[in-house]
Amino acid sequence: MAEEKRMAGDYEIIHAIHIGDKEVVFGIDNKNKFDLKYLCSYYTANEIFDRYDENMVSGDYLEIMKLFCERVNTQIEVVKAEQEKMTVPLDVITAEMCFPNDYTQSIEGKVVSIKASVLRNEYQTADWQLVLVTGGFGAAANSRGTACFTTNLYSGKNSRWERYDIQGEVRPEHMPQWAKEKLAAIQSEKQNPVTSKEAR
Repeated sequence: MAEEKRMAGDYEIIHAIHIGDKEVVFGIDNKNKFDLKYLCSYYTANEIFDRYDENMVSGDYLEIMKLFCERVNTQIEVVKAEQEKMTVPLDVITAEMCFPNDYTQSIEGKVVSIKASVLRNEYQTADWQLVLVTGGFGAAANSRGTACFTTNLYSGKNSRWERYDIQGEVRPEHMPQWAKEKLAAIQSEKQNPVTSKEAR
């Protein structure tokens, strides 16, 4: 069976590089023989919608390819700038540093590691891997569900992962010091919530 072509309107996407928070794509409309044959765009998607932004078209292949390369380089610089601001080591949590992902055990309230293989290459580090499981059917023992709701220890952002994306609970001896401190802060905040009025 032939692989389905990826299309953006009339343009077939023939090159795509996802780095940082955006994917840069290059498309071609082979039916267009004139001035709009080539496309360069940013692609973003989430659970609700997907879209192509900042679309540039031209009949000049080299012009659009140059733009494609420039946009990829821009994304590289964005990620490099993010990493330079990091205040923790860019280490990787491996499977050996975790207890096995035992589906007969609940992982709710546990700090687990996301498999590096399900993260994009530029994000395969502990600051992206380490999360606190806060709920979801997949977090329960012997569950048929797979959804696990989590809080990232470094950023504090909430996200959803599938149980099979998780390596397992991080062994205490392999928990980075910064992660222990972040976890303590999250737990303290939950135990002593402060209303916005009190905060002011």
